[in-house]
Amino acid sequence: MRIIPLTLFLLSCVVYSVFSLDLRGQLVWNEVCPNLGTLGQAKVVLDNGRFYGGVTRDGSFSIPNVSPGTYILQVIAHDHAFDRLRIDVLEGDDSLPEVRPYIPGTPLSPASKVLLPYPISLSPRVKYDYFIARETFNLIGMFQNPMMMIMLFTGVMMLAMPYLMKNMDPDLLQEVKDRQARIGNIQSSLQSGDLKSGFSAIMANLEDHKNAAAASSGSKPTSSSNVKNRGGKNKKR
Repeated sequence: MRIIPLTLFLLSCVVYSVFSLDLRGQLVWNEVCPNLGTLGQAKVVLDNGRFYGGVTRDGSFSIPNVSPGTYILQVIAHDHAFDRLRIDVLEGDDSLPEVRPYIPGTPLSPASKVLLPYPISLSPRVKYDYFIARETFNLIGMFQNPMMMIMLFTGVMMLAMPYLMKNMDPDLLQEVKDRQARIGNIQSSLQSGDLKSGFSAIMANLEDHKNAAAASSGSKPTSSSNVKNRGGKNKKR
């Protein structure tokens, strides 16, 4: 009984060896990457490492025992970028692999009608630049920041406020101080947790604003006490 599994294993090995090939290609050096020393450690892989092979000093590479199927070939290097290719390995000893250009993200079906020559030929496209220059101090650029403009305006207002207060009308100055005191009382009441006093102060502040608006328009200010008194007189009549 052990002979049957062994026979099947040998047959599968024979079939795999018959329908597999060594994929060959060449990296063509250019001004972006003139030699293997500039390229550094690199390898050529199919489908993110399912099959892979190394790069020799003259730029040639070989990926052994590639079974029939469709693959995406890419060169993995630290400092250089290469184009990706679609490789279709066909069954049969006389059929050569079909090489097509491939753009990442595009579907594999249908296949592109553009065929590239075999053996594969690839050239480095660009060299990665990992160096980022340190930003220099720019005084004009600093003041283009909106936050810096707000801080500058706040500083100017703090410096100019004493001079504005000196030249302000006494009645208007007293009114500003009263409003600041009321706002401070509201904030302290709310922060201390005394919500009743805080809401009372807010309502009183709103009432004062209404009276001030009525006075500026020429009408007599009306308060809740006046409304109550009028209501009482109407009832007596």
